[in-house]
Amino acid sequence: MYDDILVPTDGSTGMDRVIDHAASLAAEHGAAVHGIYVIDTASWTGLPMESSFEGVGETLRNEGESALRQLERRVQDRPVETEIRQGSPAREVVDFATEEDIDVIVMGTHGRAGVDRLLLGSVAERVVRSSPVPVLTVRVSGDEGSAESAPDE
Repeated sequence: MYDDILVPTDGSTGMDRVIDHAASLAAEHGAAVHGIYVIDTASWTGLPMESSFEGVGETLRNEGESALRQLERRVQDRPVETEIRQGSPAREVVDFATEEDIDVIVMGTHGRAGVDRLLLGSVAERVVRSSPVPVLTVRVSGDEGSAESAPDE
């Protein structure tokens, strides 16, 4: 059913849970895992003019490489291909899924609610709405065991 699984990662705390879901799914279906880290170029617009774009870009690329190494370490028994892209995270994830003939996207959500969700939006929500393939979302907020739950991002 699934030959290629895409795991978008931002390297945040809680991604291990998402990666483990994807690894389990990959093992069950004999699928390859593709990891993607997207450098959100829109976030650069708020930087002070004296900031070095080369320095910021290098820092973000290093963070991406670290996040993708985390993915590779956790998915031990399946082939893993990784890529770093720049642009709008939701758009890049959907474009990658389309270009690489991905069968399912496994991605994390964060438990933002209220004004944060309204103002910041949700990468996961935009991917779900625009993806041509199924999207499995896994909540990654730190309050997994809490009785109080906030809507997923």
